[in-house]
Amino acid sequence: MEDNYIELIVKSKPEFIDLLADFIGNFTNEAVEIGKDSIILRTNNDTKKLEDELFKLDIDLEVSKEKKANIDWIKIYQDSVQPIDVAEFWVYPSWYEPKSDKINILINPALAFGSGHHATTYSCLEQISNIVKPNNSLLDVGCGSGILALAARKKGAVVDLCDTDELAIDSAKENFELNKEEYQDIWIGSANKTDKKYDIVVANIIADVLKMIALELKNRLKSKGILILSGILDKKENIVTSVFSDLKMIDRNQKDEWVTITYKG
Repeated sequence: MEDNYIELIVKSKPEFIDLLADFIGNFTNEAVEIGKDSIILRTNNDTKKLEDELFKLDIDLEVSKEKKANIDWIKIYQDSVQPIDVAEFWVYPSWYEPKSDKINILINPALAFGSGHHATTYSCLEQISNIVKPNNSLLDVGCGSGILALAARKKGAVVDLCDTDELAIDSAKENFELNKEEYQDIWIGSANKTDKKYDIVVANIIADVLKMIALELKNRLKSKGILILSGILDKKENIVTSVFSDLKMIDRNQKDEWVTITYKG
């Protein structure tokens, strides 16, 4: 272990933290600590390129950097990551034990991209618990870590996954392997790269992107299929509901400022 490491702290408004976490994930596979309004990256590598790219973003942010003595911050990080008990699922990192009375989902949180802690992922897991039946076909759009598709697969669904970020695809593949589960198909890109129809489509993405890909999400639904949309800030909810008004809203759930909406085709 080296004597020193760099601690890079990025602060911004809470609604930009997930976006910034994904952006930082494009530069490093190292663990990041995500707070309500900050992201902390601890690394032995030079962060100059990352800092330069962060300042090019059209986002109000603050970046600070400090060289620190190398303590066992991996253990500190592990202590900060708690398992998630949501509906019938137990989402846990490798340093915790599975539960015999739960559907266990093992996630490597060092890969970021969604480990169940964010309100949007939590709400999607609740909906998957309520809706998914064995042999349902499900497409996870913007799959991130693959946690939502994994949850559906463990309930017996046949799952496909896609994400525009290659690192997210790698993360999802690794998490499926960790859980000894299989997906049917996975690809870099969005829902428009397949012609298949699904019983369930889930997209945990920000509101502006949901609006942009609304038609392709609808086109992936079977007749009377279910569409689960999340990642929606309450102040931007109307952006989403306006373009999905031709579908029947069957559920709306809000946690903090985040909204999850379920539609039926």
